[in-house]
Amino acid sequence: MATVTLKGSEIHTLGSLPNKGSKAPDFQLTKNDLSSVKLSDYEGSRLVLNIFPSVDTGTCAQSVRQFNEEAAELDNTIVLCISKDLPFAQARFCGAEGIDNVELLSDFRDGNFGRSYNLEFTDGPLASLHSRAVIVLDENGTVLYTEQVPEIVDEPNYKAALEALMDS
Repeated sequence: MATVTLKGSEIHTLGSLPNKGSKAPDFQLTKNDLSSVKLSDYEGSRLVLNIFPSVDTGTCAQSVRQFNEEAAELDNTIVLCISKDLPFAQARFCGAEGIDNVELLSDFRDGNFGRSYNLEFTDGPLASLHSRAVIVLDENGTVLYTEQVPEIVDEPNYKAALEALMDS
């Protein structure tokens, strides 16, 4: 179990993020058109998994905007922004914000992504949602970098995540 805080109050996740150098767990998530996508569908591309509780909060929305801006400059890299938001809400957000360099994916159907990656909250007001985390994968799905953001209202370390791509 990992412990993070929400405005200073402790909340917990299922466990630790995947270890650097390990193979990322497979997943099946839902795209905005309600089709399914798996990790293997991205084989050959580097991935930045930007994970958060809900795009309808300021910090989560900012992380999508920031990675959308950064993604335009990245070669052979796809940024996946993952939450349990309904695909309709994700599509509305992308349309309203002009987001087109990242993919928003939903874990609303069964929550297996949050459980497989140990980032589902187990208690507190955000129980069953995803904690804020960034996981960077190479072209083969090997974990290059992880960050479990210790205070949920804080933004992730964008620079460190992007540097992990440069170092690979």
